[in-house]
Amino acid sequence: MKARFYFDIISPFAYFYVKLRHRLEPRLQIEPVPVLLGGLLRGAHNQGPGEIPTKRLYTYQACVWQAAKFGIPFRFPEHHPFITVAAQRLLVQERADWTMVERAFEFVWVLGKDPNLHWSDFCTHLHLDPTTPRPDSAQTKAGLIANTQEALDRGAFGVPTLALGERIFWGVDAIDWVVDYLNQPEMFDQAAYRAAASVPNGLPPTPA
Repeated sequence: MKARFYFDIISPFAYFYVKLRHRLEPRLQIEPVPVLLGGLLRGAHNQGPGEIPTKRLYTYQACVWQAAKFGIPFRFPEHHPFITVAAQRLLVQERADWTMVERAFEFVWVLGKDPNLHWSDFCTHLHLDPTTPRPDSAQTKAGLIANTQEALDRGAFGVPTLALGERIFWGVDAIDWVVDYLNQPEMFDQAAYRAAASVPNGLPPTPA
């Protein structure tokens, strides 16, 4: 069964997911799909932790706890958040496989570096020529935009998101949910799930 994994290297939770994805690989053929988190958040009218100081602190400390719990090497980059447009475009341009994707995440979350400040080192770490320029072709730019729009169209509102058929599963903690769904493909037909999907929204409509 095929699935698509929407990611941006800005996300520590996407890094954790990449390290834990092997739990799903025996049953899923997962394709990594670079997206731009900023565009995804804007399209979904969402905000990242970097825009909410208390959420930022909580999220960063939660990352420290989760990394220790999972036994995954983890180090914050020199500053965060940072702009990932060039790095994500590079992964699109190179049609990055899982090996390259994992190395890109490790550059940020193990070595603790911002690709923008260490571009040559980033390229070398990906086993590319250190003189590789920052992607600027119309095709590569359009590819990243298309990936982001695809994620939005499938209902994604953040990363990491796994798209499996008509369902999306957001967050590293949703790996367990994916496993349960694979074991119970009729899960969303159950009465409790149907009821949850039809709960009326008591808030006033958001102005256009």
